[in-house]
Amino acid sequence: QVQLVESGGGSANPGGSIRLSCIASGYGFEFSQNAMSWVRQAPGKGLEWVSSLTADGSYSKSLDSVKGRFIISRDNAKNSLYLQMNNLRVEDTAMYFCAEGWGKGGTRGPGTQVTVSS
Repeated sequence: QVQLVESGGGSANPGGSIRLSCIASGYGFEFSQNAMSWVRQAPGKGLEWVSSLTADGSYSKSLDSVKGRFIISRDNAKNSLYLQMNNLRVEDTAMYFCAEGWGKGGTRGPGTQVTVSS
C-alpha cells in the first residue's frame, strides 16, 4: 500500500508560480516502476485529472488548460513527484492531490491547497 504526502501549496497572485511536491512511501511500492499523476478538486466540483507522467519520466500528458503552464516531473532516487505551476490563473484554485498510476483513479494523498487570487 502506497502512502503519498503532498506539500508546497499556498496562495499566489494570477500570473504567479507555485511548485508542489509529493513523497511516496510504502512497503512493497516501487515508485520508480509506477506512473504517477496530479489531480485536483476545486470547491464544489468533482475530481479533475491534471497531468500524468510515466515511470521513467520520459512521457507526460496534461490537461489542455494547463499545457504550457504546468510541468510534471519526478526524481525516482527521492521517491518524489513534482508539479511546477507557472502563470497561475484564478481557475487553478483547488486542492491538489498526488495520485498513484496514470489518470485520476489511483490512491491519493491528503492533498495540498492552492489558492490563486488577486
